[in-house]
Formats: sequence, structure tokens, C-alpha cells
Amino acid sequence: MVEQGLIRAAQTGDRDALITLLREIEQHVYRTAYYILNNEQDAHDAAQEALIRIYTKINSYEEKAQFKTWVQRIVTNICIDKFRRNKPTVSIEEHEMVFQGNDSVEREVMSGYLADDIRSAIEQLPEHHRSVVVLRYLQDFSYNEIADSLNLPLNTVKSYLFRARQQLQHLLQDYQKGGVSG
Repeated sequence: MVEQGLIRAAQTGDRDALITLLREIEQHVYRTAYYILNNEQDAHDAAQEALIRIYTKINSYEEKAQFKTWVQRIVTNICIDKFRRNKPTVSIEEHEMVFQGNDSVEREVMSGYLADDIRSAIEQLPEHHRSVVVLRYLQDFSYNEIADSLNLPLNTVKSYLFRARQQLQHLLQDYQKGGVSG
């Protein structure tokens, strides 16, 4: 994700290195926040809060853990706190569809429905299941990285993922039968 030399330079007070570091992780931080919170504005707020926390706490990072795991823990904790404070809201932008080019309109509509249904199904998961699903399938974290990020035992991560997959399968059963919800 990020080269260790850049992290060390940021920790020693190199302002340019710190800014470069934050720019390199900015998209990753936002993407995680968005998939956990499922709201663009909340995700922007959480990502900004996470970047500020990383900026102020960079010296507390120790190379015992991977940098991306350390960052992920910060983002996830902020999102969980934000989720607990606010009920999720649905933005109007999520329901607007934009058709581009001459691609098959039917394919665009179907993939839009599928993406909305998957996002909706993930949103319906309990927050601890949602967090592991986002980290595993959207951020491509290993089980060990998820355990480190969320400060959970490895077997708990595996159990949460198993249960989350079962819940998602149940929530998305219309697609398995060839139907479309919406």
C-alpha cells in the first residue's frame, strides 16, 4: 500500500512526506467509510476525520502492524462511532441512474439494480458483520488483517464472515432465483 520510507519520513516531521502519505491513502479511507456507512456525505465526513486522526497520530504507528491495518482500524472505529450516533440515511444520488455511451441500457439497469440490492443487503447486516464483509470483499483484507484491524480473534472473524455470507445469501435470494427487486 505505502512504502515504509514515506511513513518513517512522515513520523520524523517531514511535512511533505506526511501530505504525500495522506494523499496516497485518501481513496482507500473514503472507500472503506462509504461501504460501511453507505452514505456519501457521512463517508466524506468520516474519511476526513480519519485522515485528521492519522495526521495527528502518525507517531503512534509502530511497524509491528501493517500500516494499512493501522489505518483501517482508525477508519472502521470512526465509522462505527458515526453509525451508532446516526441512523443511516439514503441519499437521493443513490437512486439516480446515469446512462453513458451506447452500452446496453438493459445491462446498465440490471447492474444498477444488482449494485443497489447488494449495497442494501450489506446495509442490513449487523454492524460487526458489515465491517468484516467490507474489509474482506471490498477492501480485499486477509482474515488476519481483519482480525488485527478490528481487534478480534481470528475465529471470530471467520464466524462473522460465515454468518454474514448466510445473511447476504438470504437477503439476495431474488437474484438467485433470477428475479429483480426494486
